[in-house]
Amino acid sequence: MNIVITGCHGQLGTELQKVLKTGISELGPISEVYKNATVVAVDIEDLDIGDFDAVSAFMEQHKPDVVFNCAAMTNVDGCETNQEVAMKANAIGPRNLAVMCKKLDAKLVHVSTDYVFAGDGNRPYVEWDITNPQSVYGASKNLGEQYVREFCDKYFIARTSWLYGYVGKNFIKTMLRLGRTNGAVTVVDDQRGNPTNAADLAYHLLQLAVTNEYGVYHCTCNGECSWYEFACKIMEVFHVDAKVSPCTSEEFPSPTKRPAYSSLDNMMLRCTIGDHMRSWEEALESYAKNYKEEG
Repeated sequence: MNIVITGCHGQLGTELQKVLKTGISELGPISEVYKNATVVAVDIEDLDIGDFDAVSAFMEQHKPDVVFNCAAMTNVDGCETNQEVAMKANAIGPRNLAVMCKKLDAKLVHVSTDYVFAGDGNRPYVEWDITNPQSVYGASKNLGEQYVREFCDKYFIARTSWLYGYVGKNFIKTMLRLGRTNGAVTVVDDQRGNPTNAADLAYHLLQLAVTNEYGVYHCTCNGECSWYEFACKIMEVFHVDAKVSPCTSEEFPSPTKRPAYSSLDNMMLRCTIGDHMRSWEEALESYAKNYKEEG
């Protein structure tokens, strides 16, 4: 099996490579189908997925059976001020991969986001709810989804939210740094979602990719919380003695409208391969156990 991973330096791309190399994730072993797979992992310095000619030549050279597209511009505020860059990375890039996956009869596993929804509901979103993005980031990811559906037959679109992993920056690392440095943090308490461990997401993407259960999936850790509640739990499991205070979104002005309620329901996982995503609390405790301080 030939596998391509884009966005290989990110939280999810790194986790996928680790699990494919070892054959086991925090949630258990992966399919024997992946044994002896050839994995080509690339990032922006190796392949600009927004360049169709480059994607075409790369795909023709490596002829993948499965492509995991973890590449994206995820700087939400940056997308507002760099719309062309956002659209190229989050919409044109997935289109290019979709076109070539169809040509080569390859499967495409494309990672998307809760930001495709308006975030103004009062129940978790299911896969068939109507998308209504409220930001450039959300709009670019929504268009990327549309292109994947239009140009590729064998696709898995996996929406996730509040993702964190062991490499790079994330909310957990920011809270730990601020808590230890300042002894106190103030966090918004009026935005709710699903904190998701990259290990849980990687495992389910690998499980999906060996099936023919194509379609749109929500892949988040189970349960929901606010950013404030998440921060409180982070301090608890990492044993950081810091005061966590709640505030409103209005007290933290942002160029981008954040979804107030973007909890996702993993309905289609339960209907197909099974939802083995851990609770967000259990996944966080596992992360704390395995986390190694950088530097």
